[in-house]
Amino acid sequence: MTKEEYLQKLKEDSEFAPGWDAIDEEFARLYPGQEPYHFATDIQKRAMFGGNQYLDGYSVYVNKDGYMHLVTYGMTELYGDEEAYGEEYSRWGYEMTMKIKGENPEDCIWAINVFSNLARYTYESKRFYVAENCVPGNGKPLKLESDSLITALITVDDTTAKGKDTVHGRVDFVQFVGITESELTAIREDISNIGKLIEMMKKDNPLLITDLDRKKSYL
Repeated sequence: MTKEEYLQKLKEDSEFAPGWDAIDEEFARLYPGQEPYHFATDIQKRAMFGGNQYLDGYSVYVNKDGYMHLVTYGMTELYGDEEAYGEEYSRWGYEMTMKIKGENPEDCIWAINVFSNLARYTYESKRFYVAENCVPGNGKPLKLESDSLITALITVDDTTAKGKDTVHGRVDFVQFVGITESELTAIREDISNIGKLIEMMKKDNPLLITDLDRKKSYL
């Protein structure tokens, strides 16, 4: 789309959201014909209106292989904006994803809360995530009031969603993967253990699906 075409579309269509559409297009490729379960944030609580919500929403797609694929909307430039056209990266350049074992979208609420906090951290600190980062927790289960051993996260390039170039710049998908406190301790001792952990986990779990019931630690 040329800039002239972009500006014309921006002028004619009050709902022009090429960044949002780019996310939807990639997940439509992965889940053809599926209408996702969408969680929208309260518009009055969004940061643009003085609130503390930095994301506009989250979609959950259910995979036939027994897991859900969660993706955020708001780390990239979602809506038509002349100043966003032709940038190298679309805002932060990525949306956050997670693959979660299960088939009930309501069971993703804990992850949505985690992503909300991570988005706030990035927007306020100007520190963003790339593959092979570690996100420590506080030693407690990421899903509050549970007995899960999953207490922290690492990041990888999404194992199925592909990044793309858009009119607003590059958009990639960074997948967050739940890890145990034992695995986190090993990473703190040697940061290169992130790569080792990813390779070991992939032997049992190629798509790096987060299973809150996982008892095995790989490090």
